[in-house]
Amino acid sequence: MPARRKARKRALDVLYEADLRDLPPAEVLTGYLRRLEQPRPEHLDYAIGLVEGVAGHLDRIDELIGSYAEGWTLDRMPVVDRNLARIAVYELLYLDEIDDAVAITEAVELARQMSTDDSPRYLNGILGRIAEYATR
Repeated sequence: MPARRKARKRALDVLYEADLRDLPPAEVLTGYLRRLEQPRPEHLDYAIGLVEGVAGHLDRIDELIGSYAEGWTLDRMPVVDRNLARIAVYELLYLDEIDDAVAITEAVELARQMSTDDSPRYLNGILGRIAEYATR
């Protein structure tokens, strides 16, 4: 598995737990980092950046996802999908070094591995619309 995909998966783990437990992502991240074995993986800095970035821009990210999620409210989305979308939207809007297609593809691939059969297609649609908005 490529390093950035591993980082996205780690970020998803933290955001998923924070979402389920209704805790701030920073608090869950601190506990997560304490539990990690040494030496820490090289991709950990990118994962931390994703968690902190999503947490720092959560209101705007959720507003966009909610606006573009046709037929679903943010609360009705599966927790995995909601947090994969958050990571991808953060990458789309705030990380210029990540191509839009890569951010979308990575979210779709993780959804294929970890969520429902319909999730990859649904996330691809939402994220594609948000990417179009972001490039205007």
